[in-house]
Amino acid sequence: MLEVLTIETPGLGDRSYLVHDGKVALVVDPQRDIDRVLDLAASAGVTITHVAETHIHNDYISGGLDLARRTGATYLVHAEDDVEYEREPVTDGASAKVGALTVQAIATPGHTHHHLSYLVGEGGEPKALFTGGSLLYGSVGRTDLLGERKTDRLSRDQFRSVRRLASMVPGEVEVWPTHGFGSFCSSAKTSGAHRGTMADESKSNLALTIQDEDEFVAQLLSGLTAYPRYYAHMSPINLSGPAPLDLTPPGELDADQLRSQIRAGRWVVDLNKRQAYARGHLPGTISVELGKQFATYLGWVLPWGTPVTLIGDSMQEVAEAQRELVRIGIDRLGGAATGDRAELAGEQGLAGYPVADFKALAEVLAGDHPPLVLDVRRDDERAGGWIAGSIHVPLPDLVDYVEELPHGPIWVHCASGFRASVAASIISRGGKQPVHIDDEWTQAAGAGLTMEGTE
Repeated sequence: MLEVLTIETPGLGDRSYLVHDGKVALVVDPQRDIDRVLDLAASAGVTITHVAETHIHNDYISGGLDLARRTGATYLVHAEDDVEYEREPVTDGASAKVGALTVQAIATPGHTHHHLSYLVGEGGEPKALFTGGSLLYGSVGRTDLLGERKTDRLSRDQFRSVRRLASMVPGEVEVWPTHGFGSFCSSAKTSGAHRGTMADESKSNLALTIQDEDEFVAQLLSGLTAYPRYYAHMSPINLSGPAPLDLTPPGELDADQLRSQIRAGRWVVDLNKRQAYARGHLPGTISVELGKQFATYLGWVLPWGTPVTLIGDSMQEVAEAQRELVRIGIDRLGGAATGDRAELAGEQGLAGYPVADFKALAEVLAGDHPPLVLDVRRDDERAGGWIAGSIHVPLPDLVDYVEELPHGPIWVHCASGFRASVAASIISRGGKQPVHIDDEWTQAAGAGLTMEGTE
């Protein structure tokens, strides 16, 4: 009997799938760390015979090629994708047998030119539709990742692709997208569902509830936001053939070696909780708290190809961060250090900066010497309203802007406190005086702050 097993990658907002009949299995859109897939297949007692890519991914490095080579599985990739490795070229309508299961490829361009969805059936009945970055729960994949000149065409292709799926696939068939669980590959906010059918999508999906193509395109484009800069490097790597995953632990540095790297201006990232980092950290380091947003935002601000050194509480924590980073191609680790931050800092001691909330900001702005307020949210977030008198530098641009910031207290905020913590550490590393506002943006208006740009 057909079973779909989900492999979550919450740090990137994506899913991979292992689909099997009890004996053999198809894997759809595997992440680079394929040990998770192999372990899942082993626990299910199935043999992987096919690996399928819905598209050449822009937000992570695929593990599909490595998985196919390791298992001897047939690797399904669109025939028109100009890859540099052996694969089974697939086009619209192509089919494959995976044990008792049938797999049909359906062309669904929009997210990319050669995007495919896969309809999996059993006993002559369609059961599950794997839609990759095309049809998402309540939304669709973004259509601007291949450049502005192609966006309008891809948006129209996306509209037609989803409607084609709706016309071909019975309502009871379950839908399993790859993107849409926090990934920036989503064009707009998804429904938040974690499971659904084509019938559900017919009632709620952007491309199926808006009947006019021009209106759909206009609404789709209005929902597009900035996306991580490392995306530009993912597709070329996936086309050329990613190197197999290497999770060999980085060399462990002693305190002297770590401080030497910091003095040399290396990117040294502390994984500590953001408030603990603010209380005490090695001067010259960057704070990127290990959690759901870790890889996305470190990858967004880190200059591509720059080696990074990690500081964690343990090598187990470093290993967790390393796994997150290799998924987006950050393989060059300059080492790792663990343990008590004061011991690592040595005689130079720890640095720190204040943490506050929006209420505290309102109080100091009402005083005789109001500080500079720095907003590091995205442009689309800023457009919805901002604190009067604040300046705006999106977090990914801050590294190049720090020198232009004035001396004196700089109160920095985002929408939740996470990005503001990264920004505060960058400001501190640049020799300035941050105050980290660790607060939800929804609390700003009620804190007594004067707001602008709101309706």
